Amino acid sequence: MATATTCRSLLLAVVVLISQLCGCTAYVGVDGFSVEFIHRDSVKSPYHDPALTAHDRVLAAVRRSTVRAAALARSNHGDGAVSEVVSRPFEYLMAVNVGTPPTRMLAIADTGSDLVWFECEPRAAAAGAARPSAIFNPSSSSTFGHVGCNSGACHALYGTSCDASSNCQYLRSYGDGSKTSGLLSTETFTFESIPGGCSGCRSHPYVLVPNVSFGCSTSTNGTFVVDAMVGLGAGNSSLVGQLGAHTSLGRRFSYCLVPYTVKNASSALNFGDRAAVTEPGAATTALVRSEFEAYYTVELESVRIGNASFEHLSRVIVDSGTPLTFLDKALVDPMVQELTRRIGTGFPKVPSPQEPLQLCYDVGGPARRYSFSKSVPDVTLYLAVFGEAVTLKAENTFVEAQEGIMCLAVAPVTEKHPRSILGNLAQQNMHVGYNLDKGTVTFAPADCASSYNSLPVHG
Repeated sequence: MATATTCRSLLLAVVVLISQLCGCTAYVGVDGFSVEFIHRDSVKSPYHDPALTAHDRVLAAVRRSTVRAAALARSNHGDGAVSEVVSRPFEYLMAVNVGTPPTRMLAIADTGSDLVWFECEPRAAAAGAARPSAIFNPSSSSTFGHVGCNSGACHALYGTSCDASSNCQYLRSYGDGSKTSGLLSTETFTFESIPGGCSGCRSHPYVLVPNVSFGCSTSTNGTFVVDAMVGLGAGNSSLVGQLGAHTSLGRRFSYCLVPYTVKNASSALNFGDRAAVTEPGAATTALVRSEFEAYYTVELESVRIGNASFEHLSRVIVDSGTPLTFLDKALVDPMVQELTRRIGTGFPKVPSPQEPLQLCYDVGGPARRYSFSKSVPDVTLYLAVFGEAVTLKAENTFVEAQEGIMCLAVAPVTEKHPRSILGNLAQQNMHVGYNLDKGTVTFAPADCASSYNSLPVHG
């Protein structure tokens, strides 16, 4: 009884504290919360380049795919300091308010990473490094704390050591040679739950989570173009792992990715009960053990196009940070042959504008584009363990790489890119939910732009 009373008192204190952030009464939902998942090319992103055309952005995404795929392949624990991602290629961002009073940080949201870190003062950047757009100052926060080097949180991360004051210090090295280091710390994170609007704050609640461990980075060098990272990977140190440890939300999250072609629309990143995938046609499979703890890996049993089935058991990383999909050549080659046969000769083939894109067609104007999408057959992925199937539509398998040029967004695994990856183009207009408590991932077709606008409102 005493414990229940204490918990209730703490929750009340949290609600009161949150209310001070927006100057009115705040309502914390019991069903979890959702935050905006901002694509790097969105007008809401500081990395948006208005000079690029839509097709320029697609080709840039293709190039990022190859760099990211190579980095995922290079990841290892070797000397305990090589990370799972590179510092430059990323796709999605999320906002986190850090500290008391809060500092708004816009961070990479990465399903391939298990570390949360932000740029902090005092900062020692390498010569020529750009100044971050936002820096967290620990001395200005009343809730900041350090993590001891003998703590479980420190031991949970690789690449940690003790400083002279027995604080946990970390060094994270990335595959492209970039590095970030600092002290592992704790702080209060506040999330601004969507959908937006603050009429009395009932439709604009804040969710506060105390004592989140994160890297307070005071030294960076290399090719960093971002100031912060929120790891959403499967490791205990990721935001997902910590929400499961510090709240009743569980280790669950989901996202629904709006297609690249939909302008000025946001995707949603959901936690807690809101991460439940309940749409019709949902397919659930087990997560299998990966070489790197952070990665979400499933087993692909076969691929089916119409009556043609191609069997080849392989492990596939489900990754929001890689645009293209990479599959074993034993699957891609027969897929290309079958897609070529079924699409037919109504659309002329053209050379690829960018490696590793292949099977490109000149589809002409908008009317012909629609006709082409109708001629592309569904590609069905049969997942092992539970025997469920995930169906990819034309928008998941082909991308417009140049004006009127549609190319297959699936590339073969190579020596340079030796890991199979289900990329974010393949996950467009799907509600993808990860449940680490159950060890599963679920896919369901969804209208993600509409789903964002119809999220439940607290009231």
